[in-house]
This record gives sequence, structure tokens and C-alpha cells, in this order.
Amino acid sequence: MRGNTFGTAFRITTFGESHGAAIGGVVDGCPAGLALDLAVIQAELDRRRPGSTPLGTPRNEPDRVEFLSGLWMGEGRPDGKATALGTPIAFIIRNRDHRPEEYAQLKDLYRPGHADRTWDQKFGLRDHRGGGRSSARETASRVVGGAIARQLLDLQGIRVQAFVSQVGDVHLERAYAEMDLSAVWQSDVRCPDPSTAERMIALIEAVRADGDSVGGRVSCVARGVPAGLGEPVFDKLHADLGRAMLGINAVKGFQIGSGFGAAGMRGSLHNDAYAIDGAGLRTASNRSGGVQGGISNGEDIVFDVAFKPPSTIRLAQAGADRQGRPATVEATGRHDPCVVPRAVPVVEAMACIVLADHLLRNATAMAAPFRPTTG
Repeated sequence: MRGNTFGTAFRITTFGESHGAAIGGVVDGCPAGLALDLAVIQAELDRRRPGSTPLGTPRNEPDRVEFLSGLWMGEGRPDGKATALGTPIAFIIRNRDHRPEEYAQLKDLYRPGHADRTWDQKFGLRDHRGGGRSSARETASRVVGGAIARQLLDLQGIRVQAFVSQVGDVHLERAYAEMDLSAVWQSDVRCPDPSTAERMIALIEAVRADGDSVGGRVSCVARGVPAGLGEPVFDKLHADLGRAMLGINAVKGFQIGSGFGAAGMRGSLHNDAYAIDGAGLRTASNRSGGVQGGISNGEDIVFDVAFKPPSTIRLAQAGADRQGRPATVEATGRHDPCVVPRAVPVVEAMACIVLADHLLRNATAMAAPFRPTTG
């Protein structure tokens, strides 16, 4: 199969299956000399891992990342950080709590909403153990790549924060600028508004009790992004963000700025007029979401990612077997009734990878090459 690598100047390749021995990846393009705090990388993984929130799957993976190459591990550094060598950074995350036997009854069944049949149609065989490579477990490797990219962005003052803004019919009504986004991780549902979070949690618990699932939306804001990232034709910044987000499991939609709402607006209301303040020339509004003509304009980059309800539910559903005969599918195993709480760090990771990639691509096109600080 193809399509296991994402990025141009900053690239990540992932490998592994949900119920195999391990998953992992290779990050290529990380600048030599970049100081990496491995504890911060592990903390990012801890936010995504199964069991990180009581609203998710009961599968309990420790998700400890092991680095195999590409790092000078702290010798001689007073801060204890690792130093990137500029060579490929390889890592693995061992699967500890995998139970492939729970999926034995699905070996010859096609589950509604899953990739079972399309895998058979394309490859002639599939890994039925939790979806194999199609499993959201693969996203743990993206989080490691994103955590490395984030530390590159930190040097440039770029901050990426995501949060849950919708679960089912429960919407977060407050604007992100009105909230303390550091409160996201104080909530099991990863919503920064306590009252909205309570209603989201109640809905997820009710859906779980019914044996069903529910979808939602993750919003993301990137602050401090300089003007000039992205290209005006095929490599538009928002196009690469969209590709990154639509490549996450269960994602069904992406919008930036005003998004689909722009379709119902007039240009006189939608255009971001210019204004001058203490920071100089900027836009008075941000309906473009921080990107104009495919290039960042220096305003906050703001986008939303829509997630479908998880396809695996405990209710009986009409499926089929590999011979095309009708079959009833009732899920066993351990699954999330709503994926959006655990998707927040994945959205952040992919946004960091895209921004780091474009930052390095921009630096390559400039006269002065990008050099990270090693201190």
C-alpha cells in the first residue's frame, strides 16, 4: 500500500497495525541541533492514549514512545534534552493491551461504515483485528511527529491549540478568544467551557448507555503564524491543512474561517477590511481564517474539523459476509462512543506538522536558511 508518508520538507512516515506488536514512525527533515524535550513528546501521547479519558475506549495502552535513531540523548546537555542530529528520527510504540481474539468473529464479515469491504476490493485481503492499519491507533505515531514539529514551532512563537466545540447537537457558543484554552485539558471532553462540557459529557454517557455513538467537531487555532507561509496555487496553506485533517480517521469535513457559512454571505459582509492598530496594518475581522490566496496573512489561523459517529456500536446492524450474503453485526471489543475528545491532540499534531513543513519550505526559499537554537 502507498500513502504512508505526509509532508515535504518535514515528513512523517508511519507503520504498524492496531493489534500487531507495535506501531511507529520515521520523522525526516527535523533540523540538526533542535533541542527536543522527550518528556513533552510523551505528554502529548498521554493526552491521546486509550484510557486518557473516561469517555473513551477502556483499552488501556501505556503508549510509551521509544526512540531508535536520530537523537543525541542528552549527554553533555545541562537541560537533559535530546538533540536532533538532522538524520531520520525513528521511533516505536509497543502495543501492550491488544486482544486480537476479540475480533475473530469479524474475519469474514463486513461491518457497516468501516473500510472492511473497500480493503478487500483494493488489496484482496485485510487485517480484521480492530481494522489493522485503518484503526485510529495509527494516529499515535502522528502525535509523536506533531510533538516534534511543535517544538520547532515554539522557537518561532507559534502556538497551536485545539478543543472540542461540538458533540452531537451540543455546540460551544463562545468564541475562542473569550476563553482560556489552557482549560481544555481540565475537561474529560476537552471543551474549555465548563457548562458546555457538562452537557457534552451527559450526551456521550447517554449515547454509550444506548449502545450507540455520536459525532462532533474539533476547532483549532494557531497563533503567531507569520505572514508568507503557503504557495498561491497547488500548495496553498489551507489546502494542506485540509488534506492533513481529512486524512485523520473518521473525519468527514474541514472548513477554515467562515467555511461553508461563506456560501450564504455577500462579499460586502464577508471581506476582511483592513485597519491600523498598534501592531500596524491588519484585518479588522478574520473570516478568511488567517489564510488569503493560499498564503498566511499573520492573523490567527482558525479552522474546524468534523468527525462522524464511530461506526462500531453495540446495536445490531445489517452487514454482509465476504460472499455477499446478509449478516447481522453486533460489535464486541473496546471502542469509543465519541472520538472527538481523543482527537484533539491528533488535530493539533497534524496542524503542527503542516506548519513546520511550510516553515521549513519557506526558509529554504529564503536567502538566510533556518537555524534552530540549540540552547
